[in-house]
Amino acid sequence: MSEAMLSKVRKLLAQAEDAACTSAESAAFTAKATELIARYGVDRALLAARDPTTDPVGDRVVDVVAPYARDKAGLLAAVADPLRCRCVRRQDGSGFVLHLFGFASDLERVDLLFTSLLVQAAHGLAGTVVPPGEHPAAFRRSWLAGFARVISERLRAAEAGAAAERGTPSVALVLADRSDRVARRVTEVYPRLRSAPTRRLAGSGFGAGAAAGRRADLGGPDAVTGST
Repeated sequence: MSEAMLSKVRKLLAQAEDAACTSAESAAFTAKATELIARYGVDRALLAARDPTTDPVGDRVVDVVAPYARDKAGLLAAVADPLRCRCVRRQDGSGFVLHLFGFASDLERVDLLFTSLLVQAAHGLAGTVVPPGEHPAAFRRSWLAGFARVISERLRAAEAGAAAERGTPSVALVLADRSDRVARRVTEVYPRLRSAPTRRLAGSGFGAGAAAGRRADLGGPDAVTGST
């Protein structure tokens, strides 16, 4: 990502992370940042289709620590998958190690968004009252699950919108090929990979977390527009 683009995205995300922001302001800042990141992802994919050396497939390891390590890992996966990255989760004490695979530009996008969304989720949780009689940890786990679910949906919408802007069938083929190449790399490194069982959560915070994710409005139709 160019320094100018990186600076603009970081500034927008920093504004979205500010606890003094209203929900509407945070939504506007995050939506614009996501719009720019999605456009950047498509542009880099098309450039790499012409010159693969500009954006190689790579990997990186991310440590996710307690508290709520499994839930944070779920948020990382929710960000990575729509951006055409794959992650493999490994237990590490009370936390997890996530091995991320993707093209260099997509891994960069995941890192930017995940870091910001962790801060925004922390602010959202801090401002949400746990219902009387409910176990706080159970409520917060389900809150984070709802937040991650909606964030993933918004990111998919932003990515689809950025691809549609180019208006050519070749874009879809390029993006599909990138996803296939990342999947092949994962299989090469982890040939016996197994899917984790579906997690069951008892808390009632899913709806509140989903509402927080909707307020982030990632890539939705009300995203703020402007020159890039």
